[in-house]
Amino acid sequence: MAKGAHRSSRALGAALVVAALASAATACSGGTEPDARAPAPAAGQQPPAQAASGALDAYVEKIRAQRAARVLAAKKWGLARPPLDAPAPPAVKPKITTRKGFETDGEGLPPVFTTVPTKQKVVFLTIDDGAEKDPALLRMMTDLKIPYSAFLSDYVVKDDYGYFARMQKSQEGGVSLHNHTLNHRYLPGLSYRQQKREICGMQDVIEKRYGKRPPLFRPPYGNYNQDTLRAAKSCGVKAVPLWASEAFPDRMEWREWDRDLHPGDIVLTHFRGKGDWKGSMPDMIRRVMNVITAKGYAVAKLEDYV
Repeated sequence: MAKGAHRSSRALGAALVVAALASAATACSGGTEPDARAPAPAAGQQPPAQAASGALDAYVEKIRAQRAARVLAAKKWGLARPPLDAPAPPAVKPKITTRKGFETDGEGLPPVFTTVPTKQKVVFLTIDDGAEKDPALLRMMTDLKIPYSAFLSDYVVKDDYGYFARMQKSQEGGVSLHNHTLNHRYLPGLSYRQQKREICGMQDVIEKRYGKRPPLFRPPYGNYNQDTLRAAKSCGVKAVPLWASEAFPDRMEWREWDRDLHPGDIVLTHFRGKGDWKGSMPDMIRRVMNVITAKGYAVAKLEDYV
């Protein structure tokens, strides 16, 4: 679009804003007589149309600067392309229901799901347990402004609670920390009382260390039964997100038959280092982001939808 067209669009937008404000002012006055001539702006002030146009220019420049910074960050961290910008989250969160095949017999229990119901081309990145505490991960995710959610187990995070406190505050809007049990045990093999201790105990740890009782819980290995969901509900859990695909530094693994991403899919990965898999945390993020971006998806914040 030519520069003249841009200026015309801004002027038209500013004029419409001014007209709307003038109309609203007349309506609120309740008068039928035309208003007297509006006073001139005070010294040093811009007329309303110029002020609106200036605000639009400032917003456009802010967006350009943010995109330029993301391009530079993508080059810095070795991504094939900059991550796509996520659309605005829905004004009303979608209704989450239990995925078919993941039901239990209980009424009113937290829903278990692998995909969030949305038509937007977004996926959600989640990282489990907390064993690897790589400072480079925090820098990378902050530079790239990629939202993610962490599901923590106390037995591997308790040696450095501070790392996850830094993570929590590392992005604008925060990184949410959720429940992955105290000790990462196979829950269906435990009694209801034992399961409640694992789940509710971790709720207590996260609230004490990070100031908020998490609404989301992921059972270790994705295994659960009705007692798991009853115990989770008893201590404030609202939903149980599993995953549709899993990311590694050298590959993706898929739950669905078509081995592809879908709108609203939840992507799982883990806090792991070179001692556990073929690469570092930044290697894994680079791999999964190249896949997500190449397929035309953006990463959105899970808590904006659930």
